[in-house]
Amino acid sequence: MKKAIFVFAGLTAILAAGAAQAADKVTLQLKWVTQAQFAGYYVAKDKGFYKQEGLDVTIKPGGPDIAPEQVLAGGGADVVVDWLPAALAAREKGAPMVNIAQPFKHSGLELTCRADTGIKTPQDLKGRTLGVWFYGNEYPFLNWMGKLKFPTDGSPGGVKVVKQGFNVDPLLQKQADCISTMTYNEYWQVIDAGYKPEQLVVFKYEDQGVATLEDGLYVMEDKLKDPAFVDKMARFVKASMEGWAYARAHPEEAVKIVLDNDTTGAQTEHHQTQMLGEINKLTEGSDGRLDKADYDRTVKTLLTGGSDPVISKEPTGAYTTVITDKALGK
Repeated sequence: MKKAIFVFAGLTAILAAGAAQAADKVTLQLKWVTQAQFAGYYVAKDKGFYKQEGLDVTIKPGGPDIAPEQVLAGGGADVVVDWLPAALAAREKGAPMVNIAQPFKHSGLELTCRADTGIKTPQDLKGRTLGVWFYGNEYPFLNWMGKLKFPTDGSPGGVKVVKQGFNVDPLLQKQADCISTMTYNEYWQVIDAGYKPEQLVVFKYEDQGVATLEDGLYVMEDKLKDPAFVDKMARFVKASMEGWAYARAHPEEAVKIVLDNDTTGAQTEHHQTQMLGEINKLTEGSDGRLDKADYDRTVKTLLTGGSDPVISKEPTGAYTTVITDKALGK
């Protein structure tokens, strides 16, 4: 009897070791540094949701000089978090990125101005100095300016663009009249620096009719020909959405998980708590499926808005529902 028990125990150990070795590796490239913007992925890893799906996930933080589309095209990641405008622009330039899931339902992009500049409406932006993010984040801005018929080269009748770092210094130091902010991040940095809401004028891109899809999940098109890769991504999306649901239900724990993964020590609990509160508003209502109406609106926005649109033609094959259909069920 003891011999049978030992044999069974040994067999169990072998099977367990085999299961551990069989975990599929996935590398996720984030769009920015470790912060609550990506809480769902860190939560999914920390709570074992990826492990339950047989995945061994490595999460790579981004930064000011990291473009997710370049990392993906170069083979540095299996899947990336990116904005649809950047992905479609990259696709048209020869890097066929495909949206496989859309955890963010709403846009958090804003242009935040000092009220003491006298800016009250978008028309008041003419002749002003505006801080703009690049590396793919400039596309919604350029579209908006195109619709307003404001040149962005500093010429008369237009606006002067300052390449904004990923901070709010240009506004605080009055080097720019307005800067790019996100509802969940830079806006609160301005508030924490001493400004009161009534001292600011905020233009949300959604309100200006140029809202575009942000923070989706993208892979390279050729990878989708591999059934094993499709299966792996379906499991990844399923676990990721479980992570986002958990983050909405347990925000305090989710913030702690994010902070535990921040190797720089630059993030604070106060700011990350503010951020996750806003992020949860952007992910609310999404089960991971791409809303075709949101996609069509983004494409229409990028095709219009001036003499130099972000994309020149209607894209084909830029998204697929295969992964979310498999992950979540039709």
